[in-house]
Amino acid sequence: MKRVVITGAGTINALGHNVAETLVAMRSGTCGIGALEFRDVERLAITIGGQVKGFEAEGHFNRQQMTLYDRFTQFTLMAAKEAISQSGIEFSGALADRAGVVLGTAGGGVSTWDDNYRAVYEEGKNRVHPFVVPKLMNNAACSHVSMEYNLRGPSFTVSTACASSNHAMAQAYQMVRSGMSPVMVTGGSESMLCFGGIKAWEGLRVMSKDACRPFSANRNGMVQGEGAGIFVFEEYEHARARGAEILVEVIGYAMSSDAADIVMPSKQGAARAIAGALRDAQISGDQVGYINAHGTGTAANDKTECAAVADVFGPHADRLMMSSTKSMHGHLIGATGAVELLACIMALRDGVIAPTIGYEEFDPECALDIVPNEARDAKVDVALSNAFAFGGLNAVIALKKV
Repeated sequence: MKRVVITGAGTINALGHNVAETLVAMRSGTCGIGALEFRDVERLAITIGGQVKGFEAEGHFNRQQMTLYDRFTQFTLMAAKEAISQSGIEFSGALADRAGVVLGTAGGGVSTWDDNYRAVYEEGKNRVHPFVVPKLMNNAACSHVSMEYNLRGPSFTVSTACASSNHAMAQAYQMVRSGMSPVMVTGGSESMLCFGGIKAWEGLRVMSKDACRPFSANRNGMVQGEGAGIFVFEEYEHARARGAEILVEVIGYAMSSDAADIVMPSKQGAARAIAGALRDAQISGDQVGYINAHGTGTAANDKTECAAVADVFGPHADRLMMSSTKSMHGHLIGATGAVELLACIMALRDGVIAPTIGYEEFDPECALDIVPNEARDAKVDVALSNAFAFGGLNAVIALKKV
């Protein structure tokens, strides 16, 4: 098996339009959640979210590109540009033939769906743009990244709700580790913050009207966000040979299915994914210093995740740090694990643990060190990133300091 490292990272989300801005915001415990701004927002019961503000697509893409790029694709291309630029890699020749893209998204082109349903049903139009289908399809972002960077190897999109990007990154990791591909571009993107997107989620009654407070006893639901996180996963010797800077090493992953309920999480399913990641990474639980929690801020998810962590780590659960950055950038659904991976990289490289902001009241069912409200300086050698999705689909990734 080959070693796999990350040599490039890129993002755009409610905390920042790049990695540097995002990490500064995470360190300072900045809340990127605020009032939503889009058409008909006043008709919604939920009017807050982790919306990307100050982003003008017209400043980055031409008119022809705009006819093909839904907002989630725009975010993907912005983050991919940053990640690939940082990695310093060029895809040509034999490398281009083997390198590929695996991305995660839950909704794909939700804004395009919303705009065109409105045009047909509300405005009574009988025609839509001929590029509506290629603009809204879930694999649009993946395809455009492959075309932009000449990536001719295995490329596809994974859609597993809130675990989509972790599943995608796990697949990319396996491809590099197995020797199938020396380099994979991976991560996730999502943009559901439009009238139709939020209206659908309102029906689930799992969203907060005021704030995301993971692990706090007075938590009252999740808050949606939007954006993208993209990474370059590369075989270790390949990266060394070209003199690339290595951010962190990916050392293991695991996936599981609860096979129980379409929306309620299972402690057993989550625990099997966490324990499986430790086994795959060939590490013991006491080597883990930090977990970026799924931590949605819903009553059921947070206590179930804490119980799973306690089961897997035993006495060490009280000594490791676990935080939910969703409290700052919101729940990016299919992209959330990708943006959250940045917090793991920050913990490993910079020794800074991103906080769980909005924490107000102790919950005995979440009695772990959830790094409340303020970032913490701490030496961490191994970190985990948890993702537990509707449908009972779980994916956990393990990373190590290099």
